[in-house]
Amino acid sequence: MWCIPEIDNQFIERMEDIVDLYEKPYDPQEPVVGFDEKAKQLIEDKRLRIPMKPHKPQRYDYEYRRNGTRNIFLAVEPKAGFRTTSITKRRTKAEFAREIERIMMLPRYQTARCTHIVLDNLNTHCEKSLIETLGEEKTRAIMSRIQFHYTPKHASWLNMAEIEISILSRQCLRRRIPTETILKHDTGCWEQRRNSRQATIHWKFTKQDARKIFKYDDRQN
Repeated sequence: MWCIPEIDNQFIERMEDIVDLYEKPYDPQEPVVGFDEKAKQLIEDKRLRIPMKPHKPQRYDYEYRRNGTRNIFLAVEPKAGFRTTSITKRRTKAEFAREIERIMMLPRYQTARCTHIVLDNLNTHCEKSLIETLGEEKTRAIMSRIQFHYTPKHASWLNMAEIEISILSRQCLRRRIPTETILKHDTGCWEQRRNSRQATIHWKFTKQDARKIFKYDDRQN
């Protein structure tokens, strides 16, 4: 269920900015990238599983051992059918900054004129995180090739990275994963498979839809 706050000018401005981005034709010189993260608890079986046999399913005990949690960063370029993931122990300012640096070092973004990154309003998602972690000089170099676009508050559903994370969860994460090593391997295989298929996301929510649903007009901008 969406939680829709008061539709004020900031909400409208941010929503229409992102929808405008999604409506533009694909341009590799100005790629649009959704960015988000998800926590995954590492869970290990306490007893060995009994493999499946003819007419008998695999069996496992309900008891398990918790092995902590890991953070999954995901960036998706929905029109190009490209995504990249990264596993970290935490999701602090430092991890965010280094992940943005990693993404911008990928060959497809090194040569781009401007990479548009759609983010939610988590307090680590800001240029200040890069400055504190990487220093002002390196941050200036990175930010000269990036434009951050923030979703309205309580409207992270406008970020297509949430759609891709939902697919990742359904196809890869809905089971017990005991270690970081296995989590990295499995998300890496999922990422490779999706990229090899160039799986895209078809966004259908337009500016006209927004104005009809939220009942505002141009005079409110």
